[in-house]
Amino acid sequence: MKILHTSDWHLGRTLYGRRRQAEFVAFLDWLLQRLASEQVDVLVVAGDIFDTSTPGTAAQELYYRFLARVGKTGCRHVVIVGGNHDSPSFLDAPAGLLRALDVHVVGQACADPADQVLLLRDAAGAPQLIVCAVPYLRDRDIRQAEADESIRDKEQKLQDGIRAHYAAIGAAASTLNAGLERAVPVIGTGHLFVAGGQTVEGDGVRELYVGSLAHVHAGVFPGCFDYVALGHLHVPQQVGGQAHIRYSGSPLPMGFGEARQQKSLCLVQFARDGQQAFVPQVELLDIPVFQRLERIAGNLPDISLRLQALRDENDPVWLEVLYTGVEIASDLREQLEEQVAGSALEILRIRNQRVVQQVLEQGRAEETLDDLSELDVFGRCLDAHQVPEQQRDELLHSYQQVLESLHDADGMAGQGEQPA
Repeated sequence: MKILHTSDWHLGRTLYGRRRQAEFVAFLDWLLQRLASEQVDVLVVAGDIFDTSTPGTAAQELYYRFLARVGKTGCRHVVIVGGNHDSPSFLDAPAGLLRALDVHVVGQACADPADQVLLLRDAAGAPQLIVCAVPYLRDRDIRQAEADESIRDKEQKLQDGIRAHYAAIGAAASTLNAGLERAVPVIGTGHLFVAGGQTVEGDGVRELYVGSLAHVHAGVFPGCFDYVALGHLHVPQQVGGQAHIRYSGSPLPMGFGEARQQKSLCLVQFARDGQQAFVPQVELLDIPVFQRLERIAGNLPDISLRLQALRDENDPVWLEVLYTGVEIASDLREQLEEQVAGSALEILRIRNQRVVQQVLEQGRAEETLDDLSELDVFGRCLDAHQVPEQQRDELLHSYQQVLESLHDADGMAGQGEQPA
């Protein structure tokens, strides 16, 4: 049996105003080819299928067309869980229909965690794999709010709620496995930030919770999980040196900070050890570059040399330029645009560090909303109004709850429903 683990597609995402539809099409076509060539049995997508809770028509078309074509590759099952960017109601709406195609969707946590335990069967109908399909766990899914509780109490309840949810789903999986004639491997999923996880600048990874809950310890995953397929972080990585707990990472670089990062998927097979336990054997499948990104930094001569070298390669490249020279270059954009005119190069962003260093708000001179998350903007508001530090955690926590409610309402409205 072969399982392919991926996550964080972010269909519909743009990069400084540039649509990335061609990249998403190329990736999904390539993924279908690999499902067929590797003879994959189960595809697991660990959240953030879409970039927003209200995906556009083009992003939706990519998603459903891909799912309709998976069966032709020989892959028998697809398991999809929701991420923090996804609308749970949007993902869950067609779940019953998709189940007829052996596509199992869990957009949000169920009232009974046992309902998230999936028993997948092979072509002959024999049990093949148990998947504990845990999506992004929202505050309201795992914590009962109480009046006058402190931010520390809320954080502790979130920690306890996440741990309890995984313990319950692990117990349900173990009970199911014990009742089978022959035990099968158990895979758990998650869309969360595990302590020690690596991120890179500009990758667009949002904080999930305010305070210490941003990072959850790997000990939260039950021992019955033979492999843990994680989403949320865009850098492919093991967690805490444990080979069976992994982030597959995003298939496309989400920003220029990931430009030189090799993207990959996790191909998982299981072997038995001496104690008859299932041991995952993981192979990374490198993903091709569908749109080359390049970050150039230096003074004007350095930048010009690099631009000329890229022109000579004659490959289409999207560029971010960081000017760090000491000379004032007031017409920097004009000079750079002149150098790339008529070539396959396109400059998406220019950051003039010389100017930035001269302004009072250091580091914010050329910021745009593309550079900031919703929480960043709210943080700027707190700064502007000089809100005391001791009040910020509570305000950030409340603001994040409002954002979640708005995103979920948008998701329902996108399906023709009226939010409460």
